[in-house]
Amino acid sequence: MRLTGKLGSGADEWSCPECGRRIALFRPPHADLTVLDPGDEEAVHVGVLEPDAAAEAAERYGVGPIQEIPRPPRPPSRAGEPVPEPDADDRRWLAEIGIDWDGDAAA
Repeated sequence: MRLTGKLGSGADEWSCPECGRRIALFRPPHADLTVLDPGDEEAVHVGVLEPDAAAEAAERYGVGPIQEIPRPPRPPSRAGEPVPEPDADDRRWLAEIGIDWDGDAAA
């Protein structure tokens, strides 16, 4: 995410050059975030003010400007619905992200 300007409300406007996501962000002490344009809601978005801080943030949080994150093969259950046991595709995906569902510890 890049800081692209200041809105009339006083909020900072941030936008993602890849997917078009736009947000209005109020800083503390009255912190608030409003999504102006959702863009890709499944993408991981990170914003930094200082250009040199981007590499540090990427290393610290394990993200970068563009990162492909594996998604589960089926959507998660909704609130109130029973959580199904993972099938073969789910177990394969869990293994890809380092989770051994049938074991006692993460892979």
